Amino acid sequence: MFTGLVTDIGTVRSAEHRNGLTRFEVISTYAPETLSMGASVMHSGVCLTVVDFGPEGQGSWFAVEAVPETLSKTVLGSWEAGSRVNLEQSLRLGDELGGHLVFGHVDGVGEIVSIEEEGQSRRITIRPPAGISRYFAAKGSAAVDGVSLTVAAALDNGDFQVAIIPHTWEVTTLGALKLGSRVNLEVDMLARYVARMIGADAPGGPSNG
Repeated sequence: MFTGLVTDIGTVRSAEHRNGLTRFEVISTYAPETLSMGASVMHSGVCLTVVDFGPEGQGSWFAVEAVPETLSKTVLGSWEAGSRVNLEQSLRLGDELGGHLVFGHVDGVGEIVSIEEEGQSRRITIRPPAGISRYFAAKGSAAVDGVSLTVAAALDNGDFQVAIIPHTWEVTTLGALKLGSRVNLEVDMLARYVARMIGADAPGGPSNG
């Protein structure tokens, strides 16, 4: 479980394909003692398990593994040495929940279709896969590459917009977004359950024929 509040930007040191898995080694500023074997760390919206770690300079390095399904359904398949990724360690009992509940289970990959400056902030329009567009509602929550954001507008064509303050733009990988960039999307769990309860996602419901 996560909050969508990024605590570090990591750098992929290596991406190695072996035995049907892809092993990523990531360098971060996390102190080694805050990591453990089997710990969950969110990588740009994807929850992955730490399988090895150690000290690296003033911080640490750690290894995680991704299966082909994860690589094909998220942006992780494009990661290579030098890729920068948003990181967040899992919540602990008693931690402050400053964003919204994020599970690290990506629902789809969206595309950046516009970036507009609004004073010091930026309004970004994202085109989600058609199958999940109904889950984005104005003033609702969404995780974009693991960053907890409030939906500023849900457009008639299925796109949605988020407004990003300068701080978030600077301390996450969102500041590197360009037109055409692909981003991991996770819808708000509340929206998922509401759709189920009203029948939209129930077997035989409106969206299931």
